[in-house]
Amino acid sequence: MFAQTLSLWLDRRGIHFAWIVAAITFLTMLTTAAALGTPSALLPSLVAEFGWNTEQVSSALALRFALFGLMAPFSALLIDRFGLRAVVCSALLMIGAGMGLVTGVTAIWQLFALWGVVLGIGSGMTAQVLGALVSNRWFTQRRGLVIGILTASSATGQLLFLPAAAWLSDHYGWRAAVLPLCTTCLVVAGLVLCFMRDRPASVGLAPYGEPPGTAAAAAPARPMRWTAPFTVLAEAARNRVFWVLAATFFICGLSTSGLIQTHFISLCGDYGLSAVPAASVLAMMGAFDFVGTIMSGWLSDRYDSRKLLFWYYGLRGLSLFWLPHSEFTLTGLSLFAMFYGLDWIATVPPTVRLATAEFGRERAPMVFGWIFAAHQLGSAAAAYGAGAVRTALLTYNPALYAAGLACLLAAAIVFVIRRRPALAA
Repeated sequence: MFAQTLSLWLDRRGIHFAWIVAAITFLTMLTTAAALGTPSALLPSLVAEFGWNTEQVSSALALRFALFGLMAPFSALLIDRFGLRAVVCSALLMIGAGMGLVTGVTAIWQLFALWGVVLGIGSGMTAQVLGALVSNRWFTQRRGLVIGILTASSATGQLLFLPAAAWLSDHYGWRAAVLPLCTTCLVVAGLVLCFMRDRPASVGLAPYGEPPGTAAAAAPARPMRWTAPFTVLAEAARNRVFWVLAATFFICGLSTSGLIQTHFISLCGDYGLSAVPAASVLAMMGAFDFVGTIMSGWLSDRYDSRKLLFWYYGLRGLSLFWLPHSEFTLTGLSLFAMFYGLDWIATVPPTVRLATAEFGRERAPMVFGWIFAAHQLGSAAAAYGAGAVRTALLTYNPALYAAGLACLLAAAIVFVIRRRPALAA
């Protein structure tokens, strides 16, 4: 009722309801990402209070990344079966519960259960697939820009709230830092319940950008089979483009959320920089990423996505090589935050566009779900691997150099994808 009333009110003013759905999706992905990123700001506090080493805590965070990614192909299936509103509300409640209950942990297995399993599954239900699905269902025009904005919300949410979490942890303890996220999850779940709808046809509209009078697209008559994600994977696996996108996205996750998001505050601590200034640098990256990812969406509507990915991965690799030599001064870290932040996750809009051009609008969200699973497996590998390197060698430098080299490899192999006429549109 609320959605229909608001849709009619907006339509009289020339505003499409698709933008409301996009805004609620933006808030959902921002909140989910904030919950996903906050544990990295609390890693030093957990190590100090419980005596766990970096490798142990990193293992729980690695499990979170892995489940976050592996849930992505099935989130499209769950949304198809139960609807966008029900799945997103359930995910937000799971995330809120996982963040709230962690305040009572006393053993490492409890951390694995709450921040590894519950948070991983809950956040995976609202992963990047949600943004791809909403943009494909609700938008015909401005799709690349919408994907860029929604992607920016995810990456920025992982970084922007870290200074507040670090400050709360320093002044009131790490438990106080997770409670605001529980409240935010409940508020956003209420907005989803009132205003989120599955498709434009649910409010009597056609997707944004369709000519006036176009019939509203209805939901498929038959829901997906439970085996649909594996069927789509089997079909996509026969296509070389799928493997190139999965490989480059594995490297994307390895070089961003798995390495920098998880370990940057601990890395700065090795050079004498406390948690709050280090988290502020991450927030600066988030601000630059917000601009860079939206620009990437705009560019992906106009230029060859392969060339965009070449520049994104190449510049990211060079910035990772330079980070150990920045001397961790304000100037050095600011330069790193700018160059690295601009393409933190700007790779998503070109990757989604390549997947859509190759596999079609209907299959693209689920195919991208498997590609995103590769991204999060890369994140898990880096979250655990960098922690193990730090525990064994007392330095993160080998992990930084390895990630930089992997980014240069990704920049090269993206041109294995052949140019298609649709990519240049």
